[in-house]
Amino acid sequence: MSSLQSLREKLQSVSVEFQKIQADLSNAVEARQKLDAQLSENELVKKEFAVLTSQNIIYKQIGPVLVKQDQGDAKSTVETRLEFIRGEIKRIETQLKDIDTKSEKKKSEVCCHLITGIASC
Repeated sequence: MSSLQSLREKLQSVSVEFQKIQADLSNAVEARQKLDAQLSENELVKKEFAVLTSQNIIYKQIGPVLVKQDQGDAKSTVETRLEFIRGEIKRIETQLKDIDTKSEKKKSEVCCHLITGIASC
């Protein structure tokens, strides 16, 4: 097997790995965007709850039906959701950093193989 063919195969392998990393990055970014939207929506609900009086009635949609819900329960549910979403955002941010690190390593590996040929990197 020629050196050029070995280099080509190695670069193709690294390229496939890099594409997988890019797909993971794309999925993580999409998840982060969805979490941002959920966070904004729930923060808006929390702000609306802050201006309610005890006379205001809250309804929760369950399927096609609106069911009366206790204000305290509704506020607690939103707070719990916000905590969960913030935790998921932190998890995704860590995942994004890890993916970015992997991506940079693969880029370096590709460059190394291009510069040095098939030599060990």
